Amino acid sequence: MKLPIVDHPTAAKPFVTNEDRSHWHDDALWFVRVKRDRQASSVPEWEYLRERASAIKTHTIANLGDYLEQFERNATARGATVHWAADADEHNAIVLKILRHHGTQRIVKSKSMLTEECGLNPYLENNGIEVVDTDLGERIVQLREETPSHIVLPAIHIKKEEVGQTFHTHLGTDAGASDPQYLTEAARNHLRNKFLAGEVGITGVNFGIAETGGFVVCTNEGNADLGVSLPKVHIACMGIEKMIPSLADLSVFTRLLARSATGQPVTTYTSHFHGPKDDNSELHIVLVDNGRTRLRGNDTFRPAMHCIRCGACMNTCPVYRRSGGHSYRATVPGPIGSVLSPSRDAKSYKSLPYACSLCGSCSDVCPVKIPLHHQLLAWRGELVGNGLLPLSKRVAMKTASFLFQRPGLYRTAGSMGRTALRVLPHFVTHNRFNTWTKARELPKPPRESFRQWYIANRGNPQRRDSVNGNATTHANTRSNGDAS
Repeated sequence: MKLPIVDHPTAAKPFVTNEDRSHWHDDALWFVRVKRDRQASSVPEWEYLRERASAIKTHTIANLGDYLEQFERNATARGATVHWAADADEHNAIVLKILRHHGTQRIVKSKSMLTEECGLNPYLENNGIEVVDTDLGERIVQLREETPSHIVLPAIHIKKEEVGQTFHTHLGTDAGASDPQYLTEAARNHLRNKFLAGEVGITGVNFGIAETGGFVVCTNEGNADLGVSLPKVHIACMGIEKMIPSLADLSVFTRLLARSATGQPVTTYTSHFHGPKDDNSELHIVLVDNGRTRLRGNDTFRPAMHCIRCGACMNTCPVYRRSGGHSYRATVPGPIGSVLSPSRDAKSYKSLPYACSLCGSCSDVCPVKIPLHHQLLAWRGELVGNGLLPLSKRVAMKTASFLFQRPGLYRTAGSMGRTALRVLPHFVTHNRFNTWTKARELPKPPRESFRQWYIANRGNPQRRDSVNGNATTHANTRSNGDAS
């Protein structure tokens, strides 16, 4: 399927220009980042855990085929049925076939970024099946007919007053109500009936364990457990990169995941599934590729497969925090999404690697040590090499290259630019034709360049002594004048 070309600056404009929402969103995510830092600093072996997790993932991805086959054997031995899906269409068709076999009309689903990636909800709804997302944030965006803006905090872009209005429209809560406790209770009552009516439960997977053939689902609300405990059929949808070798390895990741994601010491519910719950039940596990094998074959971007979907890179990214998740037009936004999306379709997502300041904060907080900012820089090189950089940027870069290779011309241009910015009216630089300055203000440029300042203060000793001598003479003159 051909995807529309994403222009991140244009898509981000409504969010960025809404200063109240943008600042509020920024503060909310930074609060989570601070909690993450507090938890990380409380674990003396934190950096060792990150190194260990990265090493486990590197080993697993290198031997992924063997571990997937081992997982299938062990899961099948425990009574599960394992399905293989090459892409999103095949994944959706497999799920629909299972539902059709059981005559299912209603399903309850816990949070799953893989099913979002595959477009499962609209696919099933178009086939006459009611889909209820049971994670509170997911249910809010579902009722609003939106997509999640964050992989862990799907409704982080929505204020409580807007949630109240949504619940008033769809759940019949009091008009104007915005108390979180009241709204949560309303959602709980609403979802309880959905759980009871659900005929099949669908979950995502946080970790698949090759050694046991089991898998783990982590939630804070317990909705995944309830969603699969009542129905007789459980469908678990899992990207193949979620595999880890052994149960012992799991302990490394569970110590990292919640601390990195929400600043908690541990996820409230860490649920293990090993086969169907009883003889009258079914467990179906759908293993999905959807471009992951292609990513695995790329030496530069292969480490992106280490991702455990904690969202820490989004919580710290200055671009994501101020532009919102929907501006990426991708299932996974933020720094990791800006690496993954171009690997899926470089032409459609060519603007995302430039939605980055290359500050490196995402790499610093990643619990599995993905070198995200290096990969984003590498993507820029790939896009240039493939001729996908816009003409305006190509011309600008060639002009800059020409200028930087000619020091005399560079100094002249710098002097002219500083002078022009001091004397020209504000509207010359800040107007509708200059999109860069729409949300930015330029500082007043100094009269001298850094090179001139350096020569005067740190460079030529004779020049520095001369300047200092003049300063001393002026100081003595002033001092004598004051004394008289």
